[in-house]
Amino acid sequence: FSPEQMAAAQAQMAGFMQMMFSGTSDGEVNWESGKNVAKRQLESEAVITAAQAEQVRQALTVADLWLDSVTDFAPAAGKREAWSRDKWIEATWPGWQRVCEPVAKAITKALGAAMRAQIADLPEEMSGMSEQIDAISSLVGNMSKAACAMQVGYAVGQVAKGAISAADMGLPLLASADAAILPAGVAEFAKDLDVPEDEVRMYLAVREAATERLYARVPWLRGAVLGAVETYSREISVDTAGIEEAVSGIDPTDPQAVQGALNASDMFTTASPAQVAALEKLQTLLAVIEGWVETVTFQACVAQLPHAVALQEMMRRRRISGGSQKVLHELMGLEISPRRAREASQLWQRIGAEVGVSERDALWAHPDLTPRADELDKPDQFLAMRAAQAQMEADIDADLASLLDGTLGYQGDAANSDKDEESGSQGGSNN
Repeated sequence: FSPEQMAAAQAQMAGFMQMMFSGTSDGEVNWESGKNVAKRQLESEAVITAAQAEQVRQALTVADLWLDSVTDFAPAAGKREAWSRDKWIEATWPGWQRVCEPVAKAITKALGAAMRAQIADLPEEMSGMSEQIDAISSLVGNMSKAACAMQVGYAVGQVAKGAISAADMGLPLLASADAAILPAGVAEFAKDLDVPEDEVRMYLAVREAATERLYARVPWLRGAVLGAVETYSREISVDTAGIEEAVSGIDPTDPQAVQGALNASDMFTTASPAQVAALEKLQTLLAVIEGWVETVTFQACVAQLPHAVALQEMMRRRRISGGSQKVLHELMGLEISPRRAREASQLWQRIGAEVGVSERDALWAHPDLTPRADELDKPDQFLAMRAAQAQMEADIDADLASLLDGTLGYQGDAANSDKDEESGSQGGSNN
């Protein structure tokens, strides 16, 4: 700091507190500030009319009727609503907080340490300003709590601008089984398509209902996805040297400078083997979920909507270039492969065609039954490999049972004894 900056710091402090610390936080991250930042990214939005709300409720109701013919899973027992983008942020924010918290805490701790180190290196001629320095140090501690949450808030706000439904991300961000469609998001998505908006809304409603149905009727799935994200996050190592370099040239009393210097994806060290393994597990699980949702959505819509094929392809393109993938990369360095989702869709289609809907959906009964990463690579061999594995396990169980009751190998010995007796009798007859 220059002496002029230090003298101005106290005058600026009140303004900083109002802008950055509108919410309070006793923990390591100021999540309330982050949510406020997310909402400030939104432009003014027209109030949802009664007609729009009724259109959404009807679409979601019809979606459940269509899905009943293509899946054994019962409808989710949640509300069916039309949401604004502001409501989307409010409803999904606790989910974002849980997903991002492990990384945010690690970065916040490293950022605060780096900024305090900068204050500790003040020149000797400023050593008499201890009271002002203590005030700035306290402010820096609060700023480090807010900075990472603000980064999350900015990213989530950008995603909200293009959000179309509650389950748009594929992640279980809601604690409830509610289904919701954003009329503004539907209109934006349909704007560049040569497809009637009613048809777009219906297709998106089926996707939404299918996603919520899967999470509601597979008890272990929500915890498995969030657990995989948290495991991946815990394995991330923060590059403290990189953070120190990022803040070394900025003014710690300037919140905008702090936020601009912080880019989470640039603050991670090289992935460890444990992180790579966690990432592969998470990518596979999300791909398997998306593949199932895409499959049942298309099956439910193909005979009902004239543009079902085009809408499916548009959703695939959106998955590749959409903000949801970008935000996960920026906040956590997490990349979800669109190719894996397409492979999973092909696999679910093949399973359903060969063994039927009931056996296909029965694979969700336990985490060990869902397709593995290596099985996504060979969708045409999935059922054959599973049958061979089941036969091998049955043979092992049979051998174990024989071992325990003392009959292991008995049939083989008895057969050999019968052959010896037959050979002896034939020899006696010849003599």
